[in-house]
Amino acid sequence: MINQKPVKHVLWHMSTKLSFFLITIVLLSGCKEEKVPKRFYPRNDHEAYLHSLRQANLLNTALGEDWLKAAEKPFENQIKVRLPYQEAFVISNTTPDALGYRFDVKRGQRILVELQLLVEDTTRVFIDLFRVENDSLNEFRQVASADSSFQLAFEPRKDASYLLRLQPELLRGGDFSISIENVPTLDFPVAGKNKRAIQSFFGDPRDGGRREHHGVDIFAKRHTPIIAPVKATVRFVGTRGLGGKVVWLYDQKRGNHLYFAHLQEQLVERYQTVNPGDTIGTVGNTGNARRTPPHLHFGIYRNGPIDPYNFIVPEYPRPPVFVPDTSLLGRQVLLAKNAFLKSEMNQRSTNLDTLKLNDQVEVIAVNHRYVRVKSNNGTLGFLRKNDIPRTTP
Repeated sequence: MINQKPVKHVLWHMSTKLSFFLITIVLLSGCKEEKVPKRFYPRNDHEAYLHSLRQANLLNTALGEDWLKAAEKPFENQIKVRLPYQEAFVISNTTPDALGYRFDVKRGQRILVELQLLVEDTTRVFIDLFRVENDSLNEFRQVASADSSFQLAFEPRKDASYLLRLQPELLRGGDFSISIENVPTLDFPVAGKNKRAIQSFFGDPRDGGRREHHGVDIFAKRHTPIIAPVKATVRFVGTRGLGGKVVWLYDQKRGNHLYFAHLQEQLVERYQTVNPGDTIGTVGNTGNARRTPPHLHFGIYRNGPIDPYNFIVPEYPRPPVFVPDTSLLGRQVLLAKNAFLKSEMNQRSTNLDTLKLNDQVEVIAVNHRYVRVKSNNGTLGFLRKNDIPRTTP
């Protein structure tokens, strides 16, 4: 049973021959900053395995020390990616290694992580998720761990940065693919519409700047169905001031109150349970919207108003369907042209090195547009996929 109270400890105690690196980790069974399903509660499997290596006196060997040092690597050399993200990559089964994917998440999104072995094997991989608490102090808080199927899911309760650490057992590796998806936690609340129908946003001024807009306005024809975006309980149906005809739903799973205003018709009753897709009313312009075209004012409240945009709108652009390409993984290849080795998958990111035509690099990972490589001098970075020919030296 994981201790309910924050437990601070040193993750790795390095010998005097190794660099000393402290990371603060807190194991929580119910973190207030994330909604984590029980099957993904943070576990200490990584530490338990480390203890087993110590008991077997393997930490005193060169390989054991390398595995211990590899566990630091994700926190020091982070792979910064933008969600949604997918790639195929290789981890050596002879040299201990670990990866750390760093990404930003917005409140209202659900994050889905899935790791797959591309060649059938029994390799065990420790997959742990950390929230970045303080970059300058190397403070990370463990908030989740993947289950035995290499899957993990969570919902942040605030905008935050996270680090996903992957580390296989000693002398185990292979070809893998990883997918880190960010999807809205709620369905879009107006039938047949999407983000293009939103014409007024959270925080927009109202009444000459005397108040702010606490929701989004979704414009549609009168009588367009308004649908329940999640399983919820109807808390109120009636007419109230500025909102005109309104419906309040309560999302018990997340503790959020959902507000629907300016309705033409109300088609639910108080205490009724609704499921995603159920029609709860129709679009109108009642209340203070009587002089504007019909639209739905949609708001979310939990200890005050919350911007609902990321709860209902998927982040774009979405990548195409990913087919893992392993033909280049682990290979030494020659560059097809001069290229800049980038720190991130962005041509405006920092140049780590300048590579020339026919320079040799080792391909570590491949995604839709970029490859992650190691140059001859050991520098890790990103190149555009068209910089790499499909030939080997």
